[in-house]
Amino acid sequence: MTLHASCRSRPSRQGRLLNNLTLSGAEQMALDALLLEQCWTEGRKQPVLRFYLWERPSLSLGKHQREIPDTWLSLARTGQLDLLSRPSGGGAVLHAGGLTYALVWPEAPRQKREAYLQVNRWLMAGFAELGVSLNPGNSAAEPGAINCFARSTAADLVDPQGTKRIGSAQFWQRGHLLQHGEIPLNPPADLWAAVFGNEPPQWTPETPDVSAVERALIRSFGEGLSNHDWTDQPLSSEERTLMQQRAEGYRLGASAL
Repeated sequence: MTLHASCRSRPSRQGRLLNNLTLSGAEQMALDALLLEQCWTEGRKQPVLRFYLWERPSLSLGKHQREIPDTWLSLARTGQLDLLSRPSGGGAVLHAGGLTYALVWPEAPRQKREAYLQVNRWLMAGFAELGVSLNPGNSAAEPGAINCFARSTAADLVDPQGTKRIGSAQFWQRGHLLQHGEIPLNPPADLWAAVFGNEPPQWTPETPDVSAVERALIRSFGEGLSNHDWTDQPLSSEERTLMQQRAEGYRLGASAL
């Protein structure tokens, strides 16, 4: 199946769309990193877009995050969540009841801020189609921040009430970009409180439908990326094998727990 961007005034190019895959958190992180690596190891120049869910509640830590509170370690030991690392930076993100997006963008704008701004425009356009107004946050970045959703920088998107709705992070390799982010839709209140000590963000008047969000963002990303058509291209057997082999590197081992 090919999903077409709505504007046909410019020549169309092909982008890869991966079907929604529900995998372990470590496999999701390994796959994101693998898709980015293919840009320079295999010379792949097509953008890759995917949306995904998580097999189990998971807490991902940014690659520079060193502090792991005892509470998180206890939750992992008792099996209430999986604890893992991300290839990207930023603070901890709880993946439960949300939708995650990932964009692999070959030869993205070299300015990190400009890349964030462009991706945010496509995210905002998709949510505007659903009647949800979002804008970049204005808090200063805080290296080593514990909770990704406690602050809203220009890399993130907030609603008119200032509630953070999308938290994003980047990972660069040889001029190619992986940007992925979490969209909390129905996070479990008890687990969120156990992890962060406060209530999760609530949607009013109602939570956007996950399928509608995915469809709207597929369209807006396609139009933004020079009128790309998205062509479904599932994982190859080789990609799945590599993902599974590398997943262990993203699980926080027994020594951390």
